[in-house]
Amino acid sequence: MQPSFLIKMLQSNASINISHPAPGDWFVAAHLPPSSQKIEVKPDMLVVRVVEVSILEPNTPLPQTLLSQPSYLKIFVPEYTQELLLELQGCVSNRSLGCPVHLTVGSATLPSNFQKVLTCTGPTQTCRLLLPSPPWDRWLQVTAKSLAGPHVWVAFSTVASLTACRPWIINFQHLLQNSPNQSRNTSNGLLPPSPGYQDLGRSGAVGGGPFCLLSYQVMREDMDVVSVHFRPLDRVSVLVRSDVPSVMRLHLNTGMDSGGSLTISLWANKSVISNNTLVKICVNAASPFLSFNTSLNCTTAFFQGYPLSLSTVSRKANLIIPYPETDSWYLSLQLVCLQSPEECEKSPVLVETTLSLVPCLNDCGPYGQCLLLRRHGYLYAGCSCKAGWRGWSCTDNSTAQSVAQQRMAALLLTLSNLMFLAPITLSVYRSLLVEASVYAYTMFFSTFYHACDQPGEAVLCILNYDTLQYCDFLGSGVSIWVTILCMARLKAALKYVLLLLGTLVFAMSLQLDRRGAWNMMGPCLFAFVVMVTMWVYRCGHRRHCYPTSWQRWVFFLLPGISMATVAISIYASMMTSGNYYYTHSIWHMLLAGSTAFLLPPRDKHTEPWACSQKLTCHYQICKNHQEELYTVT
Repeated sequence: MQPSFLIKMLQSNASINISHPAPGDWFVAAHLPPSSQKIEVKPDMLVVRVVEVSILEPNTPLPQTLLSQPSYLKIFVPEYTQELLLELQGCVSNRSLGCPVHLTVGSATLPSNFQKVLTCTGPTQTCRLLLPSPPWDRWLQVTAKSLAGPHVWVAFSTVASLTACRPWIINFQHLLQNSPNQSRNTSNGLLPPSPGYQDLGRSGAVGGGPFCLLSYQVMREDMDVVSVHFRPLDRVSVLVRSDVPSVMRLHLNTGMDSGGSLTISLWANKSVISNNTLVKICVNAASPFLSFNTSLNCTTAFFQGYPLSLSTVSRKANLIIPYPETDSWYLSLQLVCLQSPEECEKSPVLVETTLSLVPCLNDCGPYGQCLLLRRHGYLYAGCSCKAGWRGWSCTDNSTAQSVAQQRMAALLLTLSNLMFLAPITLSVYRSLLVEASVYAYTMFFSTFYHACDQPGEAVLCILNYDTLQYCDFLGSGVSIWVTILCMARLKAALKYVLLLLGTLVFAMSLQLDRRGAWNMMGPCLFAFVVMVTMWVYRCGHRRHCYPTSWQRWVFFLLPGISMATVAISIYASMMTSGNYYYTHSIWHMLLAGSTAFLLPPRDKHTEPWACSQKLTCHYQICKNHQEELYTVT
C-alpha cells in the first residue's frame, strides 16, 4: 500500500480525481521546498454522490444488466469473516462473446492498488474473485462496468459468499473461571474446554468446526493527549501457538488518535524459543492476517501489512507507524517451525507486548520539542528540531551544529540583551522610572527565554518555557510602546493611561496569536500617530520645528530612527532558522541602541539622578499635624 496520493505542482493549479472514496477522514498536506515560501492556494473539494446503490446479500444472486452506465453495489462484511468470494454467474451479451465486464472491489482509501480489479473477458460464463481477510465491520463497494462498447447490453448475476471464522475469544471472565490447574495448562499451551468462546452468527451458522484464531481482549488506557496504552486484560504474556494465530485488536478513535505514532514492541525469552522456530508477526489495519500456514507476506484483501519476526537470534522486534489510520489495527502472531512442525505443537511461546500510541518518539530527544497542533478539531503532534538536527524524532545530525556552535549561539542570544543596560541607565538618570522598569523587565526575560530556548548542552530554564516566551514577547512590545509614548511628551496622567491600556492590548493580542505581525505593529503604529500628532501640534503652537535643537536631530533622532529601521527590516524579512542566532542578536542590540538614542532628554527643572536624591539614609521624626476628632457621648 502506497502512503498517499502524491502530486508535484509545477504549475499554479493541480487537481486529484478520487472515484468512490472510502468514508472517514481525508487529509491534504502541502510540503514546500526548503526556501521560505507561503501557501497561497486554498484547496477546494467537490463531492458527487451516487444515488442508486444496490445491496448485495450473502449467498443471494443479484441480477444486473449493464449498458453504458456502470452498476454500483455494496456488501456488508461482518466481523470474523475469513474470506469473501464474488462471482459473476450466467453472464451473457447480445453482441459479444464471453463476459465483457470490468469489476472493481473496494474504496479508494489510498492509490488504486488498494482496490481489487477483475476483468472478465474469457469465454466462460462464470468469473470469480477471492478476497482473503476482507475489512471487518464495514460496507465494501463493488463497481461493475461493461467492456462491450456502446449500445451493447451485458446481463449477469452477482453472488457474494462469506466464509466465517470461528474465534476463541479469551475474555476476563473466562480467565477468572479457570482453576489454577487450567491456568497452568494454558501457559503450557493446552487450551482448556471452556464456554469462553463466542460463535459468529451474523453470516449464518458456523457449526462446531475448529477455531481459526485466538483473540485476546485488549484494554485501552488513555494517559494524556495523543497518548494511549494498550494491554491484554490479564496483564500477562500473549500465548503464541502453531495451529491458530493469536490476534490482538487495537482501536484508534477518529480525529483524536491519528496525530501520533503507533509503537509496537515485542520480545520473547531466549529459553522459550528453540533454534528451529520463528514467531511470525503481522500488523494490519481493518482485518487481521490469518494465513500463516500458506503465506508469510502479511497481505490481506486490501492491505499490505507490516511483517515482524522473533527468533533465537533476534528476540526483540519494534515497529513504529507514524500518523496511523483511525481504524482497528490487528496484531497477529503465530509460531512457525522451519523443519519439524511437531516441535511447534509441543512448545508454544509466550511473547511480551508493549503497545502504545505516543505523540512524539522519545519525546523528540534533547534537540527537539514535541508540539501539538489542532486544526478543525483534529489534533496532530510532531517534533520541532533545533540546532540543525532533523528527522522524525530529531535524530538526524547530518546538518547539526557542534557543541561549540550551540554555546556560541546561546552566548550571543543572551549576552546581546546586556545592551539594554544603556537605556536603563539613561532612564534612571533622566528620572524615567517607569521606562527603566519596562526595559529591565525586557532584558531579564529575554535573556532567560533565549537561555531556555537553546537545545542540548546549552539550555537553562528558570521558569516554564511558554511563560518565558510570553514574557519576552510582551516585554519587547511594551518597550517599543513606552519609548514612543515617552517621545510624545504627553501629560503625566494621559501618558500613564495610554501606557496601561497599551500593555493590556499587548497582553490580549499575544494570547490570541503570539507570532502575529500586527500584534506588535498595530499598537506601535497607534503610538507613532500619537507622537507625530503631538509634535505637529507643538510645531504649530510654537511656530517652530519640534524638537527645536538641530543637535537633537543629528546626534540622537536620526541615528535612533536608522537603527530602529534596520532592526525592523531584519526582524521582518531577513531572519530565518539558519541565521537566527546572530540576526536575532543583532535585533536585540539595535532595539536597545535605538531606544537609548530616542529617549527624550530630561526636563530642565529636573536634576540628574533626582530619583536617587529622594532616597534618605537617616531617620526622620514624622509629626502628624491633622487634628484628632473625638465623638462625645
